[in-house]
Amino acid sequence: MELTGVEKKFLLSLARKSIMHYLSTGSMLRLSPADVPSKKLVENGACFVTLKMGTELRGCIGTLEAHRPLFMDAIENAAASAFGDPRFYPLSMQESSKVKISISVLTEPKELPVSGPEDLLKKLVPHKHGLIIQQGVARATFLPVVWEELPEKERFLQHLSMKAGLSPEGWKSPRTKFFIYEAIEFSE
Repeated sequence: MELTGVEKKFLLSLARKSIMHYLSTGSMLRLSPADVPSKKLVENGACFVTLKMGTELRGCIGTLEAHRPLFMDAIENAAASAFGDPRFYPLSMQESSKVKISISVLTEPKELPVSGPEDLLKKLVPHKHGLIIQQGVARATFLPVVWEELPEKERFLQHLSMKAGLSPEGWKSPRTKFFIYEAIEFSE
């Protein structure tokens, strides 16, 4: 899915409004599809909303598979990033003006069949692929932007394995499945 500059600005503005609305009312922002400037944003879509204070992560929550209109996904995930990410305290009013919002709109995840660890290393494309790792009920993802912090494939896979609750070598198990997706990423 391609998005215009106007659509990206709208989603970023909506994410900020969602956070401010929740901060002041304790409830989720509601918006009618009639108030959305583009049909594309009313179609089902999946996104992650990432909050940063300077260079430090301050929250990141998202949806891997489209199941509601993209504008609603942005509203819900913005509030969840600010107030529901279990790694952080809820965002305060003082922090709200300092936090920078980024949104990643995802393509549909597709299983990446691999014959083993070497095959995975060959097929995985840094900076292009977001990756979901799954082994039984253990599951985690890294967005394509995470390649900036973990550019070596093996380190990327080790950290993703640990995020899923597996050992750092969990990605090498024949029981592990992989799903790739791409993302359109934009920030305030």
